[in-house]
Amino acid sequence: MTDVSTVHEVPIRGEVDIVHVRQAAREVAVSVGFSLVEQTKLVTAASELARNTLKHGGGGVAEVELERGSGHTALRLVFRDEGPGIEDVDLALTDGYSSAGGLGLGLSGARRLADDFELRTEPGQGTTVTVSFRSRTGPR
Repeated sequence: MTDVSTVHEVPIRGEVDIVHVRQAAREVAVSVGFSLVEQTKLVTAASELARNTLKHGGGGVAEVELERGSGHTALRLVFRDEGPGIEDVDLALTDGYSSAGGLGLGLSGARRLADDFELRTEPGQGTTVTVSFRSRTGPR
């Protein structure tokens, strides 16, 4: 049986909230025994996706969820906004593409770092990005 619980819900309304998302993700990762490398991947993806939520979606919310099952522990980050959505998902997931003048590594970078990546978007309806990270060091 798998148990999923939301550990933190962080509103994203300004730059400082990106730091709050990073801190919440790291706190949970440390508490369940993620290695330093696992924490770094998780926090990097959290930062990129929180920034995208703010910059492209006009703000939104991040949820840090913990999934525990027999023999596994995973951390899931869910980013939701009610912004304009993504018109061309394939283009947005291309390394180096940026509609806002950045490095263009937000979505594509998060996808590479995560064990699982899901993007749901509809023009005019907002975007939800979900990334999951499984602990390689085992559950505590």
